Amino acid sequence: MPIAVYALALMAFAIGTTEFIVSGILPAISGDLSVSIPTAGLLVTGYAAGVAVGGPILALLTARFPAKPVLLVLGIVFALGQVLCAIAPDYALLMGARLVSACGHGVFFGIGSVTVSRLVPENRRGSALSLFVGGITVANILGVPAGTAIGNTFGWRVSFVCIAAMALLAVLAIALALPGIKGQAEREAPLHLQAAQLRHPAVWTSYLIIAVVMVGSVSFGTFQVPLLIEVTRIEPGYVPLFLLLGGVGSVVGIFIGGRLADWRPLESLLGILLAQVACYFALMVSAQHPIAMGISLFASAAATLAFSTPTQVRIFTAARAAPNLASTFVSTAYNIGIAAGALLGAVLLNTGTSYATIPLIGVASSAIAALITAASWLSERRTLAIA
Repeated sequence: MPIAVYALALMAFAIGTTEFIVSGILPAISGDLSVSIPTAGLLVTGYAAGVAVGGPILALLTARFPAKPVLLVLGIVFALGQVLCAIAPDYALLMGARLVSACGHGVFFGIGSVTVSRLVPENRRGSALSLFVGGITVANILGVPAGTAIGNTFGWRVSFVCIAAMALLAVLAIALALPGIKGQAEREAPLHLQAAQLRHPAVWTSYLIIAVVMVGSVSFGTFQVPLLIEVTRIEPGYVPLFLLLGGVGSVVGIFIGGRLADWRPLESLLGILLAQVACYFALMVSAQHPIAMGISLFASAAATLAFSTPTQVRIFTAARAAPNLASTFVSTAYNIGIAAGALLGAVLLNTGTSYATIPLIGVASSAIAALITAASWLSERRTLAIA
């Protein structure tokens, strides 16, 4: 695998850590800034909304520029956003700093995904993309647990300082390892042709599946630390170990998803989504039992991350004429789901819902995504039969 893929994965690690670090340091932010835990959880919603709105706009503005300088500028802006998070004196300014960080998130993953796919032969695209997306997986394994431990020990602001340092290291690695890629596919494709690619059923249904799945994943993930402390009765010092266990499950899931994406993406996706339904139900049932909760966290993290690569390969295959725009909308779809999931969880908790019942959102969302996938599979089989 080219070294440049690892360099891009390093930045993905930094970005993935900052998006989800709030869930690990939620009680600390809540106490320091004098806001409720559900209100602090809206920092996840704000970040995701920034990605969902800003990503497509910046994708269009940067479509005419070579990939490497755009990726480097986005990395520097992201690092600056982390510094602003670390020094924010109140909740409003912290939210604003999170929005600065979010500006280039979607474009980075859009351009980065296309760049990675061009650095390897087509038959290794699924594996290369799983490695790139694996930066987010490693963030779940090491970044969020480590950031949580750092925040608990030295204060939550230090967590953002460490992420900023990691982002600058990633910028340096990309500058040294990534070859110059002259132009992008959109350079030859008019905007109306790119938009036509996004209307392909395999593309827009994949976006819908991503958004729906993330509602359940993030509604649980944002508030999993309060759940572990208040319902499962885990001592705060041991919480990073449970997060680490979920992170290990994520690695297993992204590896499995990458292999399945090189095999039969749509059929594999349906099986993965049904597994998610079972895992979220297990999270709810095992909420008061530490050992069972640890096992459920591992399994649910594996199932959640396994679905990502098959959906992205499906999108890239169907939207060949607009890879940058199509892949940027992948981040948009993810972050629409992330914003909705964190918001839905906060609203339910503010109305008196127990932390222990939050996994039910995941049961419902994954079941809906499975129905969409099954309908897409049947539609594609009918189309092939007619052809």
